[in-house]
Amino acid sequence: MKYISTRGQAPALNFEDVLLAGLASDGGLYVPECLPRFTPEQIAGWAGLSYAELAKRIITPFVADSIPADELGRIIDDTYAVFSHNAVAPLTQIDSNEWVMELFHGPTLAFKDFALQLLGRLLDYTLEKRNERAVIVGATSGDTGSAAIEGCKRCDNVDIFIMHPLNRVSEVQRKQMTTILGDNIHNLAVEGNFDDCQAMVKESFADQSFLEGKARLVAVNSINWARIMAQVVYYFAAGIALGAPHRSVAFSVPTGNFGDIFAGYIARNMGLPISQLVVATNSNDILHRFISENHYDKSGLEHTLSPSMDIMVSSNFERLLFDLYGRNGAAIAELMDNFNRSGQLTIDEHRWSFARELFDSARVDDEETCETIKQVFAESEYLLDPHTAIGVRAARQCRRDASVPMVTLATAHPVKFPEPVVKAGLEAPELPFHLRDLFDREERMTVMKRDIKELHALIRSKSRAL
Repeated sequence: MKYISTRGQAPALNFEDVLLAGLASDGGLYVPECLPRFTPEQIAGWAGLSYAELAKRIITPFVADSIPADELGRIIDDTYAVFSHNAVAPLTQIDSNEWVMELFHGPTLAFKDFALQLLGRLLDYTLEKRNERAVIVGATSGDTGSAAIEGCKRCDNVDIFIMHPLNRVSEVQRKQMTTILGDNIHNLAVEGNFDDCQAMVKESFADQSFLEGKARLVAVNSINWARIMAQVVYYFAAGIALGAPHRSVAFSVPTGNFGDIFAGYIARNMGLPISQLVVATNSNDILHRFISENHYDKSGLEHTLSPSMDIMVSSNFERLLFDLYGRNGAAIAELMDNFNRSGQLTIDEHRWSFARELFDSARVDDEETCETIKQVFAESEYLLDPHTAIGVRAARQCRRDASVPMVTLATAHPVKFPEPVVKAGLEAPELPFHLRDLFDREERMTVMKRDIKELHALIRSKSRAL
């Protein structure tokens, strides 16, 4: 299995090198040169497998010979053993042929545990094997940070620096990051927004001289292919549970960075019969504007009750554009250069029409989010977090065929976002047992300006490898 850049100028790499590289040297994102494809007979044969066993079937072709099969199997078993529900990603029915897939049973109560628990273990194995050290620099709008820290806290060969926008994540999200204490863990609260944090990550990858050649810079944001790979699994899990490959399934995905829904697109291209993917956005609706109008334009950031989706530019969208343009790296490089200059992007009508064959979208504001939380609780006594509520509302607005099971991805536990639950007129949810003392735990974080020199100075002073 080889991986190529969406911009066509970086060398093709194997899985191990892509895991450690994150962003390609030409500024593009790595994707598989060709996807593994499963037959209906293979998919039907996976019915009844445990989540970990299913993950082995789907992940192994992406890793190929970079990790021995028995070692990869052990890593996957260890990854999903820490989830609190034996089904790992259980389905809950909330209406006729309408389902929620609960992706919040990992250690940090968010879907990002699925990928980052695996990523941490893959990094530890690979760095130990190569006798290397790594510095992780990441940006989070809330959930990635805690999941990355939780996934990498045991890694002997990694120092992790996670930036979040100061006062713009929920209190539970912040506490989950800043109360995990360790010599290799560093939380940085940036005076700015998520896109400011993300921009400094990209600047750091573009010029890594601040590491002085003593360590490797590694990405844990969704630009890292290993995260997309891990997320593909739960689409297969839900699809098979609801009758695939004998019938198709539709998914609604609350999304900001396009990574989670892109994993669904990959699952479809690997053979899972997905008839519709709904892009569910909050008021920061750059993806909705593209899907509905073919306008991918930057606009001012709004702070909403669904902060994990408060993003102006979607990092993974380039991967979809690469396919829409026939995997023409030169065309994508030109397209992204123009977008970076102008802040606007419109694609050829026939390419956009091809995307519309699979994708629909909806924009859901804060008032509608609270209405949906209240409505679904009244219908089924099921409590949604605000991001999942956006997904449910978008699913109901965009659903093409009521005979096809519609699955909304529940991306976080509602306890992480109590404010919209209370605004909906409901009682704030209680912390689960393993987090009951969260607000009493010691916090550690460093407040910093949006300044790349300050960031690099902090990394040099705190990293054990430098």
